[in-house]
Amino acid sequence: MSGPLTGLRVVDLSNTLTGAHASGFLADFGAEVVHVEPPGGSPLRAQPAYPFWARGKQSIVLDLRDPDDQGTARDLAVQADVVIETFRPGVVERLGLGYDDLAAHNPRLVYASVTAFGRTGPYAHVKGYDGLMMALLGGHDLMGAVTAREGPAYCAVPYGSWSAAQTALHGILTALYERESSGLGQRIDTTMVQAYAGHDPWNALIFHMVSQFPGAFSAARLAEPGADVPTNPLFFRLAVALTKDGRWLQFSQTTPRLFGAFMRLLELDWMFDDPEWAAVPDFDDVDKLRELFDLILAKVRAKTVDEWMAEFDREPDVWAEIFRHGTELLDHPQLAHDRSVIVVDDPARGPVRQPGPMVRMSATPGVVGRSAPALDEHSPPPPATDQDRAAASNEPRGDLPLEGVTVLEFGTYYAAPYGTTLLTDLGARVIKIEQLDGDPIRHIIPFPEVGAVKVLQGKESVAVDIHTDAGRAIVHELVRHADLVLASFRAGAVERVGLDPDTLLAINPDLVYLSAPGYGVDGPCGHRPAFAPTIGAGSGMAYRNVGDAFPESPDLDNDQVKRAALRINSAAMVVGQADGFSALGVTTALLLGLLVRRRGGPGQALNTSMLLTMAHVLGEDMLEYEGRAPHRGTDAGQYGLSARYRLYETADGWVFLAAGAPGEWEPFMKALAPYVDLSGDPPFADTELADVLATVFATRTAAEWESDLLPQDVGCVAVRALAPEAAIYGPGGFGETMGWTTNVEHPVVGTHPRLTPLVEFSRSATTVKSSVLCGANTDAVLAEIGYDADRIAALREAGVIV
Repeated sequence: MSGPLTGLRVVDLSNTLTGAHASGFLADFGAEVVHVEPPGGSPLRAQPAYPFWARGKQSIVLDLRDPDDQGTARDLAVQADVVIETFRPGVVERLGLGYDDLAAHNPRLVYASVTAFGRTGPYAHVKGYDGLMMALLGGHDLMGAVTAREGPAYCAVPYGSWSAAQTALHGILTALYERESSGLGQRIDTTMVQAYAGHDPWNALIFHMVSQFPGAFSAARLAEPGADVPTNPLFFRLAVALTKDGRWLQFSQTTPRLFGAFMRLLELDWMFDDPEWAAVPDFDDVDKLRELFDLILAKVRAKTVDEWMAEFDREPDVWAEIFRHGTELLDHPQLAHDRSVIVVDDPARGPVRQPGPMVRMSATPGVVGRSAPALDEHSPPPPATDQDRAAASNEPRGDLPLEGVTVLEFGTYYAAPYGTTLLTDLGARVIKIEQLDGDPIRHIIPFPEVGAVKVLQGKESVAVDIHTDAGRAIVHELVRHADLVLASFRAGAVERVGLDPDTLLAINPDLVYLSAPGYGVDGPCGHRPAFAPTIGAGSGMAYRNVGDAFPESPDLDNDQVKRAALRINSAAMVVGQADGFSALGVTTALLLGLLVRRRGGPGQALNTSMLLTMAHVLGEDMLEYEGRAPHRGTDAGQYGLSARYRLYETADGWVFLAAGAPGEWEPFMKALAPYVDLSGDPPFADTELADVLATVFATRTAAEWESDLLPQDVGCVAVRALAPEAAIYGPGGFGETMGWTTNVEHPVVGTHPRLTPLVEFSRSATTVKSSVLCGANTDAVLAEIGYDADRIAALREAGVIV
């Protein structure tokens, strides 16, 4: 079965989740993906989610330490369009499979390298486990907010590996697009750390402001550790409460209008007219906050889930998601409506229920033609010939790979708009069509513009009232000159203002139009408000982090409910959000549509959603088939997955140990030999081994364990007790040491740090820009499409533009 990427050959040399997701996306859209597996097969084969990760691929077993098999791998790669590798720095070069080796014979090759911490620097050779990355970036320490005990908690969501798969795809799709004009491939580099840094909407800017003006500003929490009441009014707009039948609900009423509807539905709207309560929920009085907390919890607990769903149908501006877990997302009514859950017959497992392709394309849809391959099912192709062999120029050209691409953005907040922000780094021109008073994200933080700085980087802002005929005429004229459109409003919104796909494709048939809402463009939940906490709860992201440690029962007493609500509210928020995952997916979808058009495909409508994206992020959970082993989740103590992949307390802090792969046991046992005898086969049951190791790790400091074990190639690092933004942007952080941050100037915030592009190219250039104020480019853009000064002044006088 063919798809829009038919004709592209991909060789995946990786055996990691990052590589599996990246090559799996390409396979879903028709690329021929050959997975090179080691003798005995990839370790991913042992995981229950393997049928999802490997669907549509081919399997060839090669021992890359064997000279003959190395030659076969080189022949495979030389004949490929794309090679993906996730080895530590230097490994592929030693195997003769590095970019320079291969590009010398195939100058059209696009070669994607993904490392955890970069190709240089103090942690370059540390193994690329999510758990180690989260330890070094402070993620486990931050996740400690969700655990009842003292200390850090394990982050179970694959924040680094899945995100790095997306940034790798950004590089691959961009390089393939650029290759259509230059005829040359190139190397792209990205890292798990950089990809994870894309999740944060504004914490980095808050960190900067607090650091610059420590006496004037402080960073607020949703709730202080150990508190029995929320200390930040935002908590009430993101309320978490238990229903009568014992299911947790996540509300997300972040705007004043939505919060008003929420209070009306709870029959608490009388507060707005009561002088004592009129400021609700913006109180400094802790007693008032406590009383409000009790009132909201009691109101929600008076009804069952089904009764609340009926209430939401009556009041469409109020919505709450159930905190799902396991495979419950596969039964979400919106995914069913969108036919985003498919069944693929697997020769070994029978029918396998799983998420469909992450992007739906109206004219050139993705296809999942077959399930995962049997081990070594396919034969290598004949050796490569010399006919195309030529020296490849790897000299940087200085050209931006998306130069000349114009994007129109209709959207607010972060989950979709940051997807176009990343395109500006690659040279695309992004024109944000902004409401007259600005995207609400500009006002979400008390300090003006801080909430919007990151998501508006590199864009032009045209402030226009799209509800007027004159405003729509402006947008329709801009559409004639655009390549891509991004829309992320609720169902029906773009149709009401004449900016829907059918209307805009009629104006510009070559347009690629991506709808990227929270839920969908129609269906049972398409009209629902969707914010990061809503999708984090409804997808299962929150429960993935808390595992079995979180209570869910109608029998909980009020104190238990309050303590639990304060904890689970953070489970899908404090370390990474559904917004960040979704934005990275939006970039991938836009680049896919652009590449398909460049390869001869038509203009068309594309669709993805936050909910469907999260089904892919949580792919380890999202399969159902007979005999499926349960996914190994976080233990009840929230330490980790097993004795060899978890947190341990030391004499002065914590470490994270990652030594769970079969080949890692012998080096680990040898490294710990001076402290404990772990010999034997098997030496301990998992719980017994955890107890033994807990005793051993408590005898030394975290820094001593890191400095001792890392040089012996054992994955063990000290857990940093700091926020991720400090680990990336702070003094001595990854941004400073690796060159992944730079300073830019903002008209309100002043000089501030921002991320450099998340992908580096060997030939093509990238760029970094600051963000703009609302309407900063209105006049210039209108003049560009033929509006003279008098006409622009008349539109401003009429209130159509700012």
